[in-house]
Amino acid sequence: MSISNNDLFKLVNILPEETKQSAYDFLRFLAIDHARPDWDEIMKMEPDDIPLSAEEEKQLKNIDVVSWEEAMNELDLPTDIKP
Repeated sequence: MSISNNDLFKLVNILPEETKQSAYDFLRFLAIDHARPDWDEIMKMEPDDIPLSAEEEKQLKNIDVVSWEEAMNELDLPTDIKP
């Protein structure tokens, strides 16, 4: 599926101000900082024995899964835009 730059710009233009930093950080990650992991190599790795930090434990306990529509509503974005 090909997404036009214009479609991306439309979404960016309707972002609430308080979400722009997160959107920027994520787009930067996708465009610049992100290197696709080699999952086959990752699966061969031995697990580390580093315990989770208190913050990591907290994050794991507070994971909420929401539907696409719920996420779009929470961000006040149109729900007819599909992933």
